[in-house]
Amino acid sequence: QAQLVESGGGLAQAGASLRISCETSLPSFKTKAMGWFRQAPGKEREFTAAISWAGTYYADSVKGRFTISRNNAKNTVYLQMNYLEPGDTAVYFCVASSLSYTGPNEANYDYWGQGMQVTVSS
Repeated sequence: QAQLVESGGGLAQAGASLRISCETSLPSFKTKAMGWFRQAPGKEREFTAAISWAGTYYADSVKGRFTISRNNAKNTVYLQMNYLEPGDTAVYFCVASSLSYTGPNEANYDYWGQGMQVTVSS
């Protein structure tokens, strides 16, 4: 079973930056779209960002503050989160799509990490 292993989460203050990472053992990594979803307490899980060969895509709530990138040589995807807000507090999930899909439909992502807590204090 391919694994997605998230790291870099934790506690940050509002206005600060944090970079989270996801390393994977998926074969043909560079052909797959990678992304992040998040789930805040008491809320539904939501699309955050994704990256494929075609480009990068962001939820409106993080556009301009978050940047997704990848290092194909390291089989790793990153999410640089700047100007963090308390509303960014959530469990962040790394995802991968064999279809190179980069939209918000969860069903099109066939691999999921276990999730990692990011907490932003005010």
